[in-house]
Amino acid sequence: EITRKSKLSSDIYEIYFRSESIAKAAKPGQFINVYVNDSSKLLPRPISICEVTGDEIRLDFRVVGAGTGELATYEVGDKISVTGPVGNGYDVDYINNNFKHIVLFGGGIGIPPMLQLAKELSAAGRKPSVFLGYRDSHLFLKEDFEKYSKVYVATEDGSIGTKGNVLTALSESGLQPSVMMACGPMMMLRAIKQEASERAIPAYISLEEHMACGIGACLGCVCRTTKKDEHSQVHNARICTEGPVFLAEEVEI
Repeated sequence: EITRKSKLSSDIYEIYFRSESIAKAAKPGQFINVYVNDSSKLLPRPISICEVTGDEIRLDFRVVGAGTGELATYEVGDKISVTGPVGNGYDVDYINNNFKHIVLFGGGIGIPPMLQLAKELSAAGRKPSVFLGYRDSHLFLKEDFEKYSKVYVATEDGSIGTKGNVLTALSESGLQPSVMMACGPMMMLRAIKQEASERAIPAYISLEEHMACGIGACLGCVCRTTKKDEHSQVHNARICTEGPVFLAEEVEI
């Protein structure tokens, strides 16, 4: 049952629902498969977990088609069917214990899944630096991130913060990260992978892809990898199960 709902911008919405089992199992970077009530839309909509508070799950999503369009019409008290948490997320304990300067990047609708990561790193005594990239001055979730981290903003139109992208903002900040983690458009992830390579540091990136089943059965969301899959013996991995979070150097994007 939807417990809260709000509209963050012209096409971005958020909903909350309660699930003790999902809340206990969820890790930053994982996602939820949401099934809308229209029976003609059989496939689930994968939506990243934005935040977990107690037994309440927060999902932020952009309306991009009929499925998310229907989801945006639901109100508090309406019921939805979900499966999750799904996928391979960020390893907070490993990151916390092995790296000194932690930098997170979020771009567009890739911003929401980075919030729970910032929250858990902060709870572990680490305050990451967060770079958020927006199209314009609608800075959704910025204030939420500021509870857990130092936030730097980049906007494409230059209306707020750095004019440009998140890497432009990183350059202006003078920070020297020892690890980078990111979610956002593919062009941004490619640039972060290149930046990490030039700095000789690891980058963990969350890939966004159209999915069908969302549980690893259909092979509809594979990406090219540098290593062979131990079962299929081909250079592919399923984003919905082996991902969405990968070490950047291990995927070809």
